[in-house]
Amino acid sequence: MKVRYFALVTVLAASSCAKRPDAIVPVDIPMAAYSNQSCQGLAQELIKERAVLSSLSKQQHDAATGDAMGVFLIGVPMSSTFGGDKEGQVAVSKGKVTAIESSLKAKGCK
Repeated sequence: MKVRYFALVTVLAASSCAKRPDAIVPVDIPMAAYSNQSCQGLAQELIKERAVLSSLSKQQHDAATGDAMGVFLIGVPMSSTFGGDKEGQVAVSKGKVTAIESSLKAKGCK
């Protein structure tokens, strides 16, 4: 009985862990959101959003590592439990980067 309970707790804890940034799927953001900008404006926006994505990805990586350590040591995904998971923000930022890159291609920008 104790083994089943421990197995159930372990599975639940592991399933609530933060994902690694590369495993997060981008949110679908329409390219039209950036269609009114010039090539230069798009390039600046892309640089800014890539910096945001990089920062969020580092935070998400740290959260995933913290969760793995927490589950291993005490059985609780600490980062996810206390708000360290940035999965939604990473997904949105990835979507913005994809939309900006698509808009740059559609306009023929270099």
